[in-house]
Amino acid sequence: MKFSKLKHSWVLLYFFIYMPWFIYLEERENTTNHYIIHSPLDDSIPFIEYFIIPYMLWFAFIAFFSIYFMFTDTKAFYSLAGFLIIGMTAFLVISTFFPTALELRPYYFERDNIFVDMVRCLYRTDTPTNVLPSIHVFNTLGVCIAVKRCSKLKSHIYIKGITYGLSILIILSTMFLKQHSVTDVIAAFVLAGVVYQFVYARQDKKAPNMSQHPVLYEK
Repeated sequence: MKFSKLKHSWVLLYFFIYMPWFIYLEERENTTNHYIIHSPLDDSIPFIEYFIIPYMLWFAFIAFFSIYFMFTDTKAFYSLAGFLIIGMTAFLVISTFFPTALELRPYYFERDNIFVDMVRCLYRTDTPTNVLPSIHVFNTLGVCIAVKRCSKLKSHIYIKGITYGLSILIILSTMFLKQHSVTDVIAAFVLAGVVYQFVYARQDKKAPNMSQHPVLYEK
């Protein structure tokens, strides 16, 4: 590994903006009127505690690919970082002026096992507020887009398959754990579509057309 690539880690300074802002939003739970988010589809989705595994794997998932791109593809790293930062900042602004909350969490658990204990711990540390759009879903989509566009991973079908499979489980976990409404998930997809236009669509427009400049691509 080229440790000189660590210079790009300055992007992580964004968390000194994100975390204090997010903590402020979480701490105003009892002093702010929140808009309750609910979709009729939420009532048809059962609580399944086993989804706590992919839900928690999300943290390692985002960290792994962020580090991977930082060391292997600087352009992809900054594109992914820009995608995540724009989306997370949009989430903070939305939560500041349009505070949201859920009333989906079960009042009691029908089973008692280690996975339920993990969910209890999650519920204690994460309030059911500031939920729209789901950052779990948005950041997962960001990684999927970066992986799909990465030329170095183009031939690694198994890696891409595992990535997409885990991404689906992570997105489902937000709903099966009652951490998010279907509305939050849809909002995350919409936000990802908007941010994509700013980060990636503009890059595609600027990229030279191979058919128009064949000489430039001769080996």
